[in-house]
This record gives sequence, structure tokens and C-alpha cells, in this order.
Amino acid sequence: MAGTQDGDRGDDSGDIRDGGRNGIRGDIRESRRTRVHVVSDVHGNVRDLAGAGEGADALICLGDLVLFIDYADHSRGIFPDLFGAENTDRIVELRTARRYEEARDLGARLWAGVDRRPAIEKAVRKQYAELFAAFPTPTYATYGNVDMPSLWPEYAGPGTTVLDGQRVEIGGRVFGFVGGGLRTPMRTPYEVSDEEYAAKIEAVGEVDVLCTHIPPEVPELVYDTVARRFERGSRALLDAIRRTRPRYSLFGHVHQPLARRMRIGATECVNVGHFAGTGKPWVLEW
Repeated sequence: MAGTQDGDRGDDSGDIRDGGRNGIRGDIRESRRTRVHVVSDVHGNVRDLAGAGEGADALICLGDLVLFIDYADHSRGIFPDLFGAENTDRIVELRTARRYEEARDLGARLWAGVDRRPAIEKAVRKQYAELFAAFPTPTYATYGNVDMPSLWPEYAGPGTTVLDGQRVEIGGRVFGFVGGGLRTPMRTPYEVSDEEYAAKIEAVGEVDVLCTHIPPEVPELVYDTVARRFERGSRALLDAIRRTRPRYSLFGHVHQPLARRMRIGATECVNVGHFAGTGKPWVLEW
């Protein structure tokens, strides 16, 4: 799937929907062909992010810019920078085994001598400064569950539009964006209640392309084959896909899913959350 060029599923005529009250009109005017590159789960990959928009009319980013722990390389990220690879090995081992209480206990002991919030914010700010500077113009972005939304206004330049529970028109099609994740034992920075998440999905309404950080709640889409666990997907998102029938549902969050792509009714559901590992955006062209 990585970097696959993908057309739409049929004739556009009569299928361009109005942006509505929550809509934000993008800078791209209707033209004969439009090409959009989509990334998610960037996790510190600044080098490839800088070229992710090449050849595209716009870049879409579905969050998780920050690299806290790299589950493939335990020497990379905020946590190993503070506490070393050996402690990171142990945290990953405990989390993978779903021994969350032991993982929290170990984390608490490690953080006991560190002023946690300023240390994390300093590290996140350093990553954000580099990552947001790499975004091309225009970029449309929403938050991932490990992101810190309160800091984004400081780093998002005029070419980057941040959306959460909102819509934007790109090349004559309406894109809806819902960021963040649902609450989990991991307690990542931007987790919200099921009710708050459902309200954002409802605010987006009918769109051509529904862009979220987390997937719909389908076992094949939420199971991570490397972490060996089910991540949290959204039932509200799944219900909205069935009800409103967008052309595409695009998401990330699950890095090594059992299924990267499947159709739910009329909607093509695609996991684009491979960017940190492959450095290649997913391509949508119409």
C-alpha cells in the first residue's frame, strides 16, 4: 500500500458536497486533476517529511508527530533520551505483555527524580520546531493521540491548517478531520472520552474523505501484529462510515495492522500510518 497511487471510485459529477457551516475552504481551486499525499504517525521522521509533499497539490497529516518511544529501535525517542535504552527495553517489554501496572510503576520510579512536565514539553517543542518547519504549503493536519494540541498554534505556520471536528474543501472534494485517540491504559497526551470523540465525528457530518487518527472499530484494522494487541478504534467512526458512506476513510495509529485496507460498504478504508517506517506518503488522485 505504501505510496500507492489511487483513483476515486467513480464519476465525480453531482457528488461534490458543500462545505457547510463547519467547512473551511482550502486554497486549492478546482482543476482537471488533483493529487493529495497523506501521512500519519510521523514519529520524528523529519527527513522524509520534508519531501512528503513533492508532486502533490496538498499534504494531509493525520497526527502523531512526536516520537516518545520507538518500538522498533529503543534508542530513539524522548524516553530513551531521558532514561536510556535499557529502561526503554523494559518498558516496551511490559507494555507488550499488557502488564500496564508494572510499566506504570517502573515509569513512576524513573520519573521520581525528574520534573516530568517541563522535561517532556522541552523535548516535544524541539521535535515540533523541526517537524512543522518541514511541512509544505498547503498542509492540512490533525492531532494524534501522542501529540500536544496546546503547543500546535505556536508552530503551525500560515501554510498549515489545523482541523479537529472540522471540514475543508480540497480540489472540489470535502475532507473531514477528527484528531486524537480514545482513552486507554497507556494514558497518552491527547485521549478523549467516547462521547467527546463521537461529537466531533457528528460535527464533521457527510464528507467525501473522512480523515481520522484512529481507525474504525474493526478487529482487522485495530490489531497490531507486532505489538500483539488490539488498539482502540472508534465505534462512532464505524457507524458514521456506514451511515454517511464517504468515498474514503483514511487513518493511522496502528503501525502494523492485520489489514491495511478494506471496504466497508461503499467506503474504502485505508491505514496510512506507516510513514515513520517507510518515509512514503499514501497518494490520492482524482
